[in-house]
Amino acid sequence: MASAGGPDAERPHPKPFSSRSGGTASGKSTVCEKIMELLGQNEVEQRQRKVLILSQDSFYKVLTAEQQAKALKGQYNFDHPDAFDNDLMHSTLKSIVEGKTVEVPTYDFVTHSRLAETTVVYPADVVLFEGILVFYNQDIRDMFHLRLFVDTDSDVRLSRRVLRDMKRGRDLEQILTQYTTFVKPAFEEFCLPTKKYADVIIPRGVDNMVAINLIVQHIQDILNGDICKWQRGAMNGHGRTYKRPFPEQAESGGVLAAGKRSHLESSSRPH
Repeated sequence: MASAGGPDAERPHPKPFSSRSGGTASGKSTVCEKIMELLGQNEVEQRQRKVLILSQDSFYKVLTAEQQAKALKGQYNFDHPDAFDNDLMHSTLKSIVEGKTVEVPTYDFVTHSRLAETTVVYPADVVLFEGILVFYNQDIRDMFHLRLFVDTDSDVRLSRRVLRDMKRGRDLEQILTQYTTFVKPAFEEFCLPTKKYADVIIPRGVDNMVAINLIVQHIQDILNGDICKWQRGAMNGHGRTYKRPFPEQAESGGVLAAGKRSHLESSSRPH
């Protein structure tokens, strides 16, 4: 990762981080994109955006020739924590927190390789970071003010993954073998246990518009200048400040105070 220069290289103001975890094809990216759409940020020129999306997928490690040969055969475990360059991920996120413009790696899922070109990420007021294991590493997990887990039925996730990977040129047998050999076991061992770290659990992903609208409203509060809502909360024994996920209401209203998890339901029909 290299910092880019220029007059906008640093912007020293608080930067609320929000992370979205969940299993493969659970809808993490779609939820982030829906939030951007509802906030009208998709129509804003990239340098001027107040909200940005980053993906953990950008930080896959550079594979050796042997590993890449396995990856092309569907025999490499991309769902294991060791598949990610956690040092680069942490240093990049730290630079973003500090208000710096950074260059983020670009990953090619067809060739399973990190490309030479990078993506320039400019400072923003709110950062959405999504990935299957964004809660796994404590140093990275503790950087986030609001942590969400997108909880989608496993059959729905598998069907989405099959369609997605077939569009990437992979055959059905390879996709299913990779899923049963690596993806499903890794989800159960590494991803699912991190659900306990979530402040908010969103069933059914982008179909749950009640949850998404609440998150959008909260981000709008931040963009309107009420940054203190992210900074309230008591310190726990490890020195982490628990942020209030949503404006304080009675628990019967479906919104919980800081540090508690909430299952946000909606009337939307599941897939």
